[in-house]
Amino acid sequence: MNTHKFGEGTKIIWKDRKRWCGLPLSFTRYYIVEKEDAWLKLFSSVGLFSNEDNEVNFFRIFDISLYQSFFDKIFGVGSITLYVNDESTEKIIIKKVKNPYKVRNLIASLVEEERQKHGFRLTEFHS
Repeated sequence: MNTHKFGEGTKIIWKDRKRWCGLPLSFTRYYIVEKEDAWLKLFSSVGLFSNEDNEVNFFRIFDISLYQSFFDKIFGVGSITLYVNDESTEKIIIKKVKNPYKVRNLIASLVEEERQKHGFRLTEFHS
């Protein structure tokens, strides 16, 4: 639990860093964080001395794709693109994370759970 960064009563479900040759040698960090009975969000944080932090609610994600180059496969990493219905961004790329298929499946199942919990259907996102 990281109450300093995400607030009281939050739980980190998944976290990783952008990787280089399979090693977490980057200052780009990703988190899936839940505040029970309130929200489920993806956070990304980029930077060492100054940070750029972004977040998106899971129910806003409407499509997911995964990309693995030949070298990504060798190092066990991949990039996941999330297409989002949000005014500030149309897509979020989770770059070069470990076990990308597991992460994609985790995100897909959490998106579906959030949609059901909030009573959203996919057609409600398109204008």
